[in-house]
Amino acid sequence: MIASNPFAELAALIPPFAMQAYVVLMVLLVVAGTILDMRHKKSAEYFFENARKAKKNATREVGAGEKSVLAVKTLAKEVLTSGEFDNQKRRLSHLFTMYGFIIFVVTTAILIFAYPTPDDPAPTILPLLWHLGAAMLCLGGYWFWFRIRVDVAAEGVKWHQLNGRGDLFIIGLLGMATFALLWSFTMGLGALSMLFFVLFVTFSTLLFGSVYWSKFAHMFFKPAAAFQKRISKADGSRANMPAIYDLSDPEVQARFPDIPTYMGAKPPNMGLGIKREAPRHY
Repeated sequence: MIASNPFAELAALIPPFAMQAYVVLMVLLVVAGTILDMRHKKSAEYFFENARKAKKNATREVGAGEKSVLAVKTLAKEVLTSGEFDNQKRRLSHLFTMYGFIIFVVTTAILIFAYPTPDDPAPTILPLLWHLGAAMLCLGGYWFWFRIRVDVAAEGVKWHQLNGRGDLFIIGLLGMATFALLWSFTMGLGALSMLFFVLFVTFSTLLFGSVYWSKFAHMFFKPAAAFQKRISKADGSRANMPAIYDLSDPEVQARFPDIPTYMGAKPPNMGLGIKREAPRHY
């Protein structure tokens, strides 16, 4: 079952070119939705304006070689391993969801375009990866929905409470992966299998067609923002934020006379601040 290509079996009912056209349409919807989202929120405009201001406040020039190193670090931490998450459960949930989505989408495209009919048998590894990707997506997504998103101590959200457009992304993901698996597992059971297939297509369309209203587009902007953050630290602009001073430094106290006036010549250690307790909000 999990070693067979479900789309090849579907070719008896739906022509391969129709399935391929649907995939192309979903890609176009993602592109259009992302562009509209960037125009509406002006995220690209904000990003480039912020980069321009940071460059004016830079204290040193970051060379091409150093930028390449920072790009690799961004790819390794923020993109591939989601190292920005301090909460390890949230991080693992995100990784399962992210890699499950990538595996599922890529293998779907390969199976539909390269092996669309039973006359074009797909290598066994591809259907196995397709099912694995959907299962990983379900694991990460349901973990987030039932154990992280609805953590009452953190957010007070019940599993049955929907956050309107804010939940479109995760609902689309979970519906797509869940009904894809159910459709595959019930292949050959007639109406029941077709029902799951229709739901699979419905939630896929919801996911890729609601980019403008959902959080889907942030996955494209997030790596660029993480890279720019590293650049701002390297060039000294610090994202236009004040520098971190040593409050006991005489030069700093001469520049900011309020420090010795209110805190003394040797300011006390102010403690851990917000890191005093483990993060409970996500």
